[in-house]
Amino acid sequence: MKNKNILLIIVLIAIIGFIFYFESTKPKISNTPIESEILIESLENDNLGESSENVLSKSDTDRIKLKSDRYERAKELVGPEGFINVDNITIAENIGKKVILVDFWTYSCINCQRTLPYLTSWYEKYKDDGLVIIGVHTPEFEFEKDYGNVIMATKKYGVNYPVVQDNDRETWRAYKNRYWPRKYLIDIDGFIVFDHIGEGAYDKTERKIQDLLKERNEILNFKKEIDFNIVTYDSDKGSGAGRTSEIYFGYDFSREQLGNSEGWQPDEIIDYSLPKTKDRNIFYLEGSWKNNKDNMELVDTGGIIYLEYFAKEVNFV
Repeated sequence: MKNKNILLIIVLIAIIGFIFYFESTKPKISNTPIESEILIESLENDNLGESSENVLSKSDTDRIKLKSDRYERAKELVGPEGFINVDNITIAENIGKKVILVDFWTYSCINCQRTLPYLTSWYEKYKDDGLVIIGVHTPEFEFEKDYGNVIMATKKYGVNYPVVQDNDRETWRAYKNRYWPRKYLIDIDGFIVFDHIGEGAYDKTERKIQDLLKERNEILNFKKEIDFNIVTYDSDKGSGAGRTSEIYFGYDFSREQLGNSEGWQPDEIIDYSLPKTKDRNIFYLEGSWKNNKDNMELVDTGGIIYLEYFAKEVNFV
């Protein structure tokens, strides 16, 4: 009987030991909720800069509380499919350390191309002062998803700051964006404090960058001076009134810009003829062309694209 009791105790000890072992090997499950739009928790998650002690002072807490009542928190990059000029980058790793400019663009968009000189100049001017620019390349067309094409575009336009591919528009949706280009400025605490849609407002955007860098220096106790001059280009002068608008080839992106009477014929090969009279700022075709979703494909020799335009230069994709 005594031997049986001893055996039973041994068995119970073994069972308890196994229970503790298996519990210890289970993956740790965080209590933090996971959302499709990932919110950055900023300073509360130990993302402070090197000069801080990762302990929030009352002034830090008060500042963040005031901002949280006024601004929306930044979102993380979601499912990047490729990186250019960097091996990897996240929004979270820069909060508490940098001012972040997130730029949604796509390389064949002329409006995006016109903003790139400012972005590249700001990056060169302020990168050592605490500015990081992340270009989120969200394609409008299928050919813009090609990694090699995006690399060629960054080289062509002198883009040296980090670029991430957003081919499935996951980050685009996280930011609830609908426009190319669009810039979001994120302060050191991880709040979106400024955004701008389209071209223009370059001086206003740069002034905001300077203000945020100044705030960063104050929070991190950096004594470095900011260059408060403003970047300008000749394109800032004069008016763009009368400029021919961006024109799309392809029935899925049409804006009533095909002037031929034959019109759009989705996925069909059509023989187009040039009319005798033509209007400015719309295009006309001659020859056999296949109507594709995002382009017109010449299927025979001798095709013509006719466009009477008003512009200093022509950008053709």
